[in-house]
Amino acid sequence: MSTSSATEPASDRVRLRRKRERGSHERAAIDAILDEALIAHLGIADEHGQPFVTPTLHARCGDVVYLHGSTASRALRALRAGAPACLTVSLLDGLVLARAAMHHSANYRSAMLLGEAVAVQSPAEKLTALEAIVEHIVPGRWSEARAPSESELKATSVLALPIDEASAKVRTGPPMDDEEDYGLAVWAGVIPIVSEAREPLPDPRLAAGVPAPPTATGYGRPGRP
Repeated sequence: MSTSSATEPASDRVRLRRKRERGSHERAAIDAILDEALIAHLGIADEHGQPFVTPTLHARCGDVVYLHGSTASRALRALRAGAPACLTVSLLDGLVLARAAMHHSANYRSAMLLGEAVAVQSPAEKLTALEAIVEHIVPGRWSEARAPSESELKATSVLALPIDEASAKVRTGPPMDDEEDYGLAVWAGVIPIVSEAREPLPDPRLAAGVPAPPTATGYGRPGRP
């Protein structure tokens, strides 16, 4: 089982070459994966050609993905200098156990973006981007927490990566064994994997009498029940 692509890729760089039946260039599919995922991996190559891949928090706002980090960050310095970027997110939905060892797989949803990130200079857009990242992590949290100070804003770089060159890849369904293996007395199927929030754990230094807000006690992700 798979998704299907109704649109052409924006460039040959994001054209799917392997397992193309699982791929899509539809924005709705790409946006949904970006919006549900909490962790993205940002790949760059430095001035010496050494690749680096860094886990990072992100947020999609319309046609861009915002990223943030220290102004001294190697990855963000490289991006500000115009280094090409690759951003990926992945969601694991299940482990696929086949009858044959070589047909084991995973059910997943992933998205990949290529492009050049633009440094956000406007203080207003910077605040908007940081709010979007906090709200992406925990919806409703921005209004509960202290706003960034001027020194915090100066120490933080925010970059906008346009969703121009992007693709999604999705696998769903049971294992796909060789026809002659279906009669083997080997259990086959899917082990569902679900990421869920547990009961919030208060900070040991939490002021007395401060209850956990609904943003913490009722936490959930887009696309999840």
